[in-house]
Amino acid sequence: MRGRDWWLVPMAPLFIVALWLNFIGTPDAKQLLSSERIFYFHMGSATAAGFAFLLAFVASIAYLRTRRRRWDAIAAAATEVGVVMTTMVLVSGILWGKVAWGVWWTWDPRLTATVVMWVMFVAYLLLREWTDNPERRASYAAVLNIVAFFIVPLNYVGVRWLNTIHPFVITEKGIALPGMMQVAMFVSMGAFTYLFMAWMVVRVRLLETEAVVDDMKDRLRTRLDAI
Repeated sequence: MRGRDWWLVPMAPLFIVALWLNFIGTPDAKQLLSSERIFYFHMGSATAAGFAFLLAFVASIAYLRTRRRRWDAIAAAATEVGVVMTTMVLVSGILWGKVAWGVWWTWDPRLTATVVMWVMFVAYLLLREWTDNPERRASYAAVLNIVAFFIVPLNYVGVRWLNTIHPFVITEKGIALPGMMQVAMFVSMGAFTYLFMAWMVVRVRLLETEAVVDDMKDRLRTRLDAI
């Protein structure tokens, strides 16, 4: 760990507190009992995914405006983290849905929108493997990322206007959770957001290092071809 990474130190204690609240510090739900604890991981990963895709959207626009590789690295790293977090959202949602609804999956608008969102960002990651040309790869990927992002607000906000069986915790009347459950939810959201930021720092550094190595390989290949 570098000296400037001191801000990563509180992440472990924060996750310990989040886990304690999730499994011990909060009571069971009245209807779903202990299965409600899946919800805290679900909300935490969903929050981190939302921030990740928003950052990827902004970074993609910035890349198309400036053509700076750092913005492309940020967009790629944020999308990778967002896809992992969305996978956690889907898995935790499936587990919770089996208990709450009695089925593993239903094509509810909220669930369907999440799957479509996940597929589009996975397509972004696959597109980045399509060509070795860094400029072309970054440009095409940035455009796809911008297009894919528009399903994110639809998933998080737009589905409230549709007929969905997915529960809404944050309503016009407030948060539909008792006191300690609210604390556990917000601490879990904070812990996952913290994890997202830490993961981002590591991935951006790795991607920038990979870019430098690729440039060195290209220069060496060019010199060898000229001999």
